[in-house]
Amino acid sequence: MSATSSLNLQLLGHALPPIAWPLVWGLAGVLTLLTLGALAAVVLPLVRRGHDYTNLRQRVISWWVMVALLSGALALGWQATLVLFAVISFIALREFLSLAPAHPEDRLIILASYLVVPISYLWIAINEYGIYLVFIPVWVFLVTPFLMAMIGQTRNYLQRAASFHWGEVACVYAIGFVVFLMRTPANLPMPAGPAGLVFLLLVATEANDVAQYCWGKLFGRHKIMPTVSPNKTWEGFLGGWVTTAALIWVIGPIFAPLAGLNLAIMAVVLPLAGFAGDVTLSAVKRDIGVKDTSRLIPGHGGILDRIDSLTFTTPLYFHLMTFFALHR
Repeated sequence: MSATSSLNLQLLGHALPPIAWPLVWGLAGVLTLLTLGALAAVVLPLVRRGHDYTNLRQRVISWWVMVALLSGALALGWQATLVLFAVISFIALREFLSLAPAHPEDRLIILASYLVVPISYLWIAINEYGIYLVFIPVWVFLVTPFLMAMIGQTRNYLQRAASFHWGEVACVYAIGFVVFLMRTPANLPMPAGPAGLVFLLLVATEANDVAQYCWGKLFGRHKIMPTVSPNKTWEGFLGGWVTTAALIWVIGPIFAPLAGLNLAIMAVVLPLAGFAGDVTLSAVKRDIGVKDTSRLIPGHGGILDRIDSLTFTTPLYFHLMTFFALHR
């Protein structure tokens, strides 16, 4: 066996994607930051006695697990990424439906909502982009209220129908575009391959959340939306926006076919979309009367708490990327 063929490792009959070194170095940078966070979680309780850093330790440990899962999926290719994000969508939808107002007669609709997850990801698996685009926004939108009408229960009908559809769009439809990025044809210009496109999206979105939190903790004085998210400040929002925009401007060309005006537009609008997703879910949780959607991820809350910004950044990033460079 030649050296070249020996490197062509096989997993379940599928060749592993070739190594994209920008992605390797990017992951190394993420792991370095996580290591610093782990050290901070150990050192801070020794330096600042009397302060509780349990939440910080939980967050860091959870980040290690999440980064390991995401890295493994991206390394294995679009099939593994599809499975991972289908599970993420299912859990997020389950969290939402467990919190949204519902009635016993809604059990059929809840079952139908769960079936939306495998059907949606099936369209991605067979690369039916056109059907995926309209399946939830059009057909699920029409069928769900029809099924509710067939039940014969009209109490809070409009509110319940809207709740079901909101959950399906946010938890399934918007997140599915991550996997479509992994299905980008290899003959299109991508400096770090399809996984690099996803890596940039995830890093920019999560960096925006972390930067807003840090700037807000350090300098936050003026509330930006006190009735929706009392802890968010103008200083945190603006600091996170500038920090994330600078990050995208620096590393964007390394992982995606972006440059010049296109890169500048992405750098400006993506952090805004992340902020919008965060505060939108905050409004939903405030309406329901909960702080977190679940306790699945220690230190973070639920899956939906962790992907709230992605529900806005993912479709925006996908469509801007296809418009700028990845015309299908």
